[in-house]
Amino acid sequence: MNTSIYTVTGMTCGHCVASVTEEISELAGVTAVDVVLETGAVTVTSDAPLDDEAVRAAVAEAGYAVA
Repeated sequence: MNTSIYTVTGMTCGHCVASVTEEISELAGVTAVDVVLETGAVTVTSDAPLDDEAVRAAVAEAGYAVA
């Protein structure tokens, strides 16, 4: 198991959290995504190390940015 923590900017509501969670969850190997709206912290658990660029692209697809 691998765990990575990112800070996502621009999220303001539960819909934002759901969008980010959905996009990151679609990445291969991701087993869990935990988003804390108040801090922007996104903890991603995966079977293998994730490509940071793939995570950034997934967050961008949701309409937000990794700080």
